Amino acid sequence: MGEERMMSQEADPNEEPIESSVRPQSLKDYIGQTKVKENLSVFIEAAKHRNEALDHVLLYGPPGLGKTTLSMIIAHEMGVNIRTTSGPAIERPGDLAAVLTALEPGDVLFIDEIHRLPRHVEEVLYPAMEDFCLDIVVGKGETAHSMRLDLPPFTLVGATTRAGYLSPPLRDRFGVVLRLQYYEVDELASIVTRTADVLSTPIDHEAAYEIAGRSRGTPRIANRLLRRVRDFAQVVGTGDIDIRLTREALERLQVDEKGLDHIDHQLLTSIIEKFKGGPVGLDTIAATIGEERHTIEDVYEPYLLQIGFLQRTPRGRMVTPLVYEHLNIKDE
Repeated sequence: MGEERMMSQEADPNEEPIESSVRPQSLKDYIGQTKVKENLSVFIEAAKHRNEALDHVLLYGPPGLGKTTLSMIIAHEMGVNIRTTSGPAIERPGDLAAVLTALEPGDVLFIDEIHRLPRHVEEVLYPAMEDFCLDIVVGKGETAHSMRLDLPPFTLVGATTRAGYLSPPLRDRFGVVLRLQYYEVDELASIVTRTADVLSTPIDHEAAYEIAGRSRGTPRIANRLLRRVRDFAQVVGTGDIDIRLTREALERLQVDEKGLDHIDHQLLTSIIEKFKGGPVGLDTIAATIGEERHTIEDVYEPYLLQIGFLQRTPRGRMVTPLVYEHLNIKDE
């Protein structure tokens, strides 16, 4: 298939300017993740009281829940600058050294997808995190020698959707480990209302909840749906977002009441119609719907598993009775 999905939790680079404009700047404006905020607030205040850099922070959880936003809030609350990069972008130790030596005292270094750091780069990061120093090798062959560079105290904020992929030595060097959870509908409705206000788009209470209920527990999806519904409101409506227009727009976008789109429907119906509901192997599903195995496993399945529509068994994937009810298909 390879098409862009309205309901994808992954970031779209084209959305970054808009996402940046609606991001909250402080913990008090950040909606949801109450436990994470409460603990983070304590750690930040303690570090500021001691006039120290905040301990290294690992943020993990599904994509689209606000890890990048939290990293920026950490820098803002600490009153320091933030430098952002990603695991795949740091290919060599020299790339990491260039980033680290450019930091000022107390700065935040945010590494997204930190589980994708090459192992030889990761090993260079260990002394930087523990001792704020950088060991580099100068020269080649017999003339090669190690040289240690001192670094200013800094805070590494790592973000990952796959905490289990982090090596134990790297994971153990984070003093603060925080897990982000999927959002409740009430929280998402508040986020939708806030974003609509930032975008100067009137929206009523029911419409905000309708969008929230179809957003898969994910703020990124909620804001994306809001922007698309806003398009319909401006072109075929009065500019205001009400419940009638919202439902019409989401129907045209093929997003149902559970937040499933046409690709989810195709995956589920193919298991029902061609394999009698399963169990069926992942490779077989991939071949049937024309998608790669890892895309199904990483992108499509998590939400279907979360809402109880899909089961993983030793013999393969199975749909649950909830799917038959939702799709109005008779379970034979």
